[in-house]
Order: sequence, then structure tokens, then C-alpha cells
Amino acid sequence: MIDFPTELVEALRAAKRVLFFTGAGVSAESGLPTFRDAQTGLWASYKPQDLATPEAFARDPETVWRWYQWRRRVHADVAPNPAHHAIAGFEARLPETVLVTQNVDRLHELAGSAAPIHLHGSVFRNKCAQCGTEMPEVPHDLETPPRCDTCGGLCRPDIVWFGEALPQEPWHAAMAAAQRAEIVFSIGTSATVHPAARIPLVARDAGALLVQINPEPTPFDKIALNLRGPAGVVLPELVEAVWPS
Repeated sequence: MIDFPTELVEALRAAKRVLFFTGAGVSAESGLPTFRDAQTGLWASYKPQDLATPEAFARDPETVWRWYQWRRRVHADVAPNPAHHAIAGFEARLPETVLVTQNVDRLHELAGSAAPIHLHGSVFRNKCAQCGTEMPEVPHDLETPPRCDTCGGLCRPDIVWFGEALPQEPWHAAMAAAQRAEIVFSIGTSATVHPAARIPLVARDAGALLVQINPEPTPFDKIALNLRGPAGVVLPELVEAVWPS
């Protein structure tokens, strides 16, 4: 069992507004490849700019589309891990909890989180590359992108590609939650992807206790309360320490 700092356990028992900020490491514990790990096998010869930029899609939409269809099939085969379930457990006990994720999967939702804020979009959502109209989910074996009924543009994944700005609505919601949080958890993230990595810092600057759960060091090490280890181990034990069954 992990011996958690008393200040953290007591702070969680007293808290109302907790913010969880999750990154690729959380989903990797479910066996989901990270973005760069996904460039294996047939995709090993491609660079990120070949598969995840607006320019790449404009140049070769079918190749980009097929890669994301492959990623969707991979995503559909994994299940939430104990970290996802533990975060949903925090939400059930603390109704003002907010979950902000950099991940484009839906493992948080499958674990029971009601409304995670997806900063980088979702691999399962689609939009028109030309007019931005939301488009429906399609079968994962469809090899060519369908056309938009509104303008005839090509369908693309509704995720943030390199060189694109974060969508404003989730960004503003995340920043507002950060400014209200009493405790902020940074979990499974390198803390180097900007502007997303600003969110835990905004919370800390507004007075929140910053807690980091990560197996490896990050730039947050010097300013956070660090719980070194896999989120799927640390978080369930933390729930039990705060609310013993």
C-alpha cells in the first residue's frame, strides 16, 4: 500500500472542486499506443507531418484517412483501466470534479466519466475539412473519406492536428475550471505539450495544490506533490485512502 501524504488525504476529504488533467500515459496503461507508438508496421515509414497536418490531408486525404481508420479500430479494441475507473469514482464522490484530457480516445467515457473536456478532440468524431460541419461516425472499414452533405468537402477526424489551434470552447472551459480548482492532478502527461500544459500551472497559480502522478520525471517535478508510479496503481489506492471501504 502507498503511504500518501497526510496533507493530500485531508485536502481531498475537504475539497469540492478537483481538476484532473490526463495525458497519453493513462491510456497507454490500457495498451493503447501513443501517437508516435502508433506509427509502426505499415505506418513506420511515415512522419507525423505526413499523417497529422491539414497540409498532409489536403495532399493525400486517402492515406491520412486510412491511418485514422486503423487507429479507430485499435482504439475500439481497448478497455478502460483502473485509473479511468478511479477518476470516475472521484467524480461520483465530488460532483464538482472536472476532467480535462489531452487524449482523443473515449476510455474516460467508457469508465463512467460523464463529460470529459477533450482539448484535442476525439478520434471517433468527424467534421468537414472544408466547412467544419460535424459529420457522423462512420464504419471503421470505410477506406475513403465521405463527402459533406452541406458543401461537398471531405470528411476528416475531429482532432487537433499539428499547426492547428485548440478549439475555443473546450479550452475556455478547461481554463475556467483551472481557475476554480482547489486541487489539480496532472496524470500520465509529459507536461511539455503546449498550450495544454498551461492548465495545471494556471490552477496552481490560482492557489490549487498541484499533484503529479507519473512514472517518469517531468517539468512539473519541482513544483508538484509527486506520486511516482502508474496511474492505474496510484489512483485506486488514493481513492481507498481518502474514502476507506
